[in-house]
Amino acid sequence: MNKSNVDVLLGLQWGDEGKGKVVDVLTPNYDVVARFQGGPNAGHTLEFEHEKFVLRSVPSGVFQGDKINIIGNGVVLAPDLFMDEVKDLERSGYNLKERIYISKKTHLIMPTHRILDAAIEATKGSGKVGTTGKGIGPTYTDKVSRNGLRVGDIFENFDEKYKACKKRHEDALMALDYVGYNLKDVEEKWFEGIEFLKNFHIIDSEYEINKLLDEGKTVLCEGAQGTMLDVDFGSYPFVTSSNTISSGACSGLGVAPNRIRDVYGIMKAYCTRVGAGPFPTELFDDDGNQMRFVGHEFGAVTGRERRCGWVDLVALKYAVQINGVTKLIMMKSDVLDTFPVIKACIAYKLNGKELDHVPYDISNVEPVYAEFSGWQTDLTECRTESELPQKFISYVKFIEDYLGVPVKILSVGPDREQTIIR
Repeated sequence: MNKSNVDVLLGLQWGDEGKGKVVDVLTPNYDVVARFQGGPNAGHTLEFEHEKFVLRSVPSGVFQGDKINIIGNGVVLAPDLFMDEVKDLERSGYNLKERIYISKKTHLIMPTHRILDAAIEATKGSGKVGTTGKGIGPTYTDKVSRNGLRVGDIFENFDEKYKACKKRHEDALMALDYVGYNLKDVEEKWFEGIEFLKNFHIIDSEYEINKLLDEGKTVLCEGAQGTMLDVDFGSYPFVTSSNTISSGACSGLGVAPNRIRDVYGIMKAYCTRVGAGPFPTELFDDDGNQMRFVGHEFGAVTGRERRCGWVDLVALKYAVQINGVTKLIMMKSDVLDTFPVIKACIAYKLNGKELDHVPYDISNVEPVYAEFSGWQTDLTECRTESELPQKFISYVKFIEDYLGVPVKILSVGPDREQTIIR
């Protein structure tokens, strides 16, 4: 009988929910941490012992003992950026070569993928998606069109395979009349990154992860981005290029659905979004600016300013449903500490009608809000639930009742220690 010893942890909003911190906090409970989708466009920020780390491709379990950390087949990997990231961590005293395992089926982001990313975005004019320019989309495009390069390719006839892919990309760039780019320096470092990859465990990850599960080991699957950026169920076309939802853990790692036990859904006490696309609860006033300033809402990888707004419970209920969320985790509760009034979107209005669900197109919906009296208390020093103000507990209870899922973890600050487990 298959053992259900896989938990999935993912974002329920438009990304940047704080997944990295939670993976770091939960890692001691698991033997393996595995990334199942996304690429270096996702920055997971962790803070502990007065240090701050931003992880892009490295799984967030690397700081907690000698756990196995797997980069799965659903991930797209830039060898040069991965090399820089690992070297930075090693300079901080972390030896990762024995901790990181990379799937042979992980697709490689080539230098020309980044150039294609910029070229394609340039053709869209006012319809720009607002990509990070890391080459994620073109890499996944090559994957689904069966033209991609994978980590397993680096061991046999790699130069030949690389040149064929590069030629195809250059032909596409010529067709887009996109010229003036320089590949030489980027390529040199990229190939250095390819050699660097060979220092790690390159594995048939689907066999390895199932072997570990059969041995009774526990696995935490780490997602990137958020549910509302899922290529199928997000705010298309303003989405990422992979499945960010819980089913993506199965296809992105090669684990069966009946292996999954709990699905942890992460949300902020408010909501943010980076890049273009609809955002029903977005604020353009002082409240939005205060959220951005207090919450340090700037991209961990790009530095881009995040758009901020009140929590959207309609979209969250949708995310809970399609992910099968069993436990909620609320992040950045402390960012709302000074607000006298706090709002939560409980319905949408569209063409004069009130909706309790996410429609096909959310670009023209208006939020309907419930209002709460703010707790106006500093949560950052709280370490137990009994220390939390009643007004905050009431806000959490309302969210639990609306979503039908318990909030099991509350984050009241960026540090590992500023976490309350209920």
